[in-house]
Amino acid sequence: MTSPADKPGAAAEALRGRPRRRRLGSGMRRGVPLPLLVPALLGLAFLIVPLIALIVRTPWHSLPEQLASPEVWQALQLSLLCATAATAVSLVLGVPLAWLLARTDFPGRGLVRALVTLPLVLPPVVGGVALLMALGRNGIVGKWLDAWFGVTLPFTTAGVVVAEAFVAMPFLVISVEGTLRAADPRYEEAATTLGASRFTAFRRVTLPLIAPGIAAGAVLAWARALGEFGATITFAGNFPGRTQTMPLAVYLALQSDPEAAIALSLVLLTVSIAVLAALRDRWMTAS
Repeated sequence: MTSPADKPGAAAEALRGRPRRRRLGSGMRRGVPLPLLVPALLGLAFLIVPLIALIVRTPWHSLPEQLASPEVWQALQLSLLCATAATAVSLVLGVPLAWLLARTDFPGRGLVRALVTLPLVLPPVVGGVALLMALGRNGIVGKWLDAWFGVTLPFTTAGVVVAEAFVAMPFLVISVEGTLRAADPRYEEAATTLGASRFTAFRRVTLPLIAPGIAAGAVLAWARALGEFGATITFAGNFPGRTQTMPLAVYLALQSDPEAAIALSLVLLTVSIAVLAALRDRWMTAS
């Protein structure tokens, strides 16, 4: 009795009968359709050219002097402080909200999720007006804060934090909710079966599992808060040393000193690049 190895012709015929595997990327590298290549390059140029222009037009000779001014450092410190505080508020309120949306099934959950994500598409100025109507001195909540506790939020540093948290929290909620949905809930259920409370199971089991999603959401929320303009200037105003953050300082400088505005913009660009670098490992892992 002969084996297939003893029949070279039969083995060759069997190999010829096998379908060849095509590498997915090899065909794509042969050529890109022109109707796709041209708009893709135009889109890339549309996004990159303004950033290149900002770097090219930066007054490098006077940049140290521009950045050393007390006004710049004041605005930068205030921006970093308020963005960090807004991120902390988003973490304290947003993580439980994300858990509620991901782990519970209550009536109107879809509506609640839509309302949570509404600030993502709401014009920031409209958000600032809404905050005034809610938390202003005559707002539906602000009047009671003023009467009972003497707390006034508009046109204060705390008002900047509130405005930034309002626009930044949805980024964190979406990131954490997505991570919670991807995490296996059976670990949490096993912990509760062994006698742990729901909160203990969340703190000891779920929280470590979703820590990368929380970190990514916090970074995105912090970056969004740092760049906030419309809601801040509407709800908190533009007072140097109290509510004038970096974006507001850029807008003000652009009216009288364009070189200073470019220098301030370069600082924000550098921070944005640092945020991208911080998220790069997570994106590369996900891909």
